[in-house]
Amino acid sequence: MGRWEPNTRLKLIDAAVELFAADGYESTTVAQIAARAGVSKMTFFRHFSDKREVLFAGQAEQEQMMREAVAAAPAGAGAFEPAAAAVVSVAQMFPDERREPTARILAVIGSHDDLRERAAFKRAHLTRMLEESLIARGVPAAAAGVAADLVSRALHEAMARWARPGAPDNLAETTRQVLDELTDAVAELASESSRADRSIVAGTPSRGAR
Repeated sequence: MGRWEPNTRLKLIDAAVELFAADGYESTTVAQIAARAGVSKMTFFRHFSDKREVLFAGQAEQEQMMREAVAAAPAGAGAFEPAAAAVVSVAQMFPDERREPTARILAVIGSHDDLRERAAFKRAHLTRMLEESLIARGVPAAAAGVAADLVSRALHEAMARWARPGAPDNLAETTRQVLDELTDAVAELASESSRADRSIVAGTPSRGAR
């Protein structure tokens, strides 16, 4: 799924989001979602196992796009470039017109403990998959883990920003911006660590030794 298209699956997602916003997540049934989308319950279950999974649609497609982006990175690329390309590829799956429905989905997830847990599990799974893809390229495990964690955080933050009223429409550009911010933060941390190491070598007494 390179882009969202006007198909049955998307109709079910939009119908569910509308009902969740109007009637509440708990009160909405699969039958109501199917009826709003103009399909049968049987058709609903061809696409989703239950109403919760409507909120997490596209995970398999996201995984595939991330794997492809990592595999397509230049042979000499390290850990960060392929990882960043992977999350930008996911961001590009969300055209501007999907911002409002995505904001509604995030609001529903954020208001229920079990949905937040499911979202955290999804994020952890995608991060681990990305880490393994980097390792398969020959990236050292430590670097792969750090890069995967960093870009996963960037995509999570970019999605949250993109869903806010008045935010820029382009999720991919927002993701790139957050990636830049996080890499700047990492560089500053590395600089702080270097200064601390030089201080230790110079014999500056630690707080406990004073």
